Amino acid sequence: MLNAPSICEDRVTTAHRAKLAYIYVRRSTAGQVRQHQESTELQYRLVDRATWFGWPRERIEVIDDDLGKSGATSDGRCGFQRLIAEIGLGKAGLVLSLDASRLARNNRDWHQLLELCSLFGVLIADGERLYDPCAYHDRLLLGLSGIMSEAELHQIKVRLHQGERQKAARGELRLPLPAGLVYGRDGRVVLNPDEECRRGCCCCLPSSRSFAAPKPSCVISNRPACDCRCGRSAGRHRTRSCGSRRIARGCCIS
Repeated sequence: MLNAPSICEDRVTTAHRAKLAYIYVRRSTAGQVRQHQESTELQYRLVDRATWFGWPRERIEVIDDDLGKSGATSDGRCGFQRLIAEIGLGKAGLVLSLDASRLARNNRDWHQLLELCSLFGVLIADGERLYDPCAYHDRLLLGLSGIMSEAELHQIKVRLHQGERQKAARGELRLPLPAGLVYGRDGRVVLNPDEECRRGCCCCLPSSRSFAAPKPSCVISNRPACDCRCGRSAGRHRTRSCGSRRIARGCCIS
């Protein structure tokens, strides 16, 4: 929920509004982007919140390059790196994000952002209130928000790993299988019932005898490109296309 700014938000000055307002939008996985769109739409509506603070829409930029990327590290997050660069160049007057976890889930990236915002006089806002990193109490709250975001990520990982261990203890944990193998309805590993996939995998087996290794993991073939269907259970397959001169584990490559 986005709260309208109160009258006491007079810390937004003309100097801040002379610069740009940046909206940072991020979701952790591609599945969240496709299936859970309400949070994404809520983040895009932060543009309205920036207008409440006095920024015209033409001076509001939305950075959504990191949709489907984890906030555990800044590596590979081009959007976050671009935001850091814009702050360092003195172009930003306001940074808006739904909460601290959207910007970063590790203290190193979070405190780097706080230091730059404090140095260049950039305000930070979320869905509830406005923060000034130069003010002691606001900086304290922002620091605690970053710590909680990193701790939350740790707790999520612990719960997921505990669930996997419990399923493994019951013998119900299913791991991804190589192309050509699927889980049957009884849970056993069987050959893929798709004849096209079985032909594609079997056509590589004679070539594997020429390798010195007893269990070659990669096979290269000069045969025309083929489509290998694979999946985690019988009756549910996923198509994987094998292009020219590519190497893949456990399937025919041309």
